[in-house]
Amino acid sequence: MERKVFNLGDIVRMKKQHPCGSYNWEVARMGADIKIKCQGCGRIVMLSRSEFERKLVRVIEKKALPEDKA
Repeated sequence: MERKVFNLGDIVRMKKQHPCGSYNWEVARMGADIKIKCQGCGRIVMLSRSEFERKLVRVIEKKALPEDKA
């Protein structure tokens, strides 16, 4: 099974619609658990990484990573 790639700050689309009507969420915290913030109403939800990966459809928008300043 292919591992889905996502980073902090990315906007992702989930399988089920949130009660506010939005499918899009922002990844707010990563670790063993993933915290996501609804783009419609601002509600924050915490899911286990395995549950998050199972419910994730795709990454809508990648957050631009800061350039290395050497």
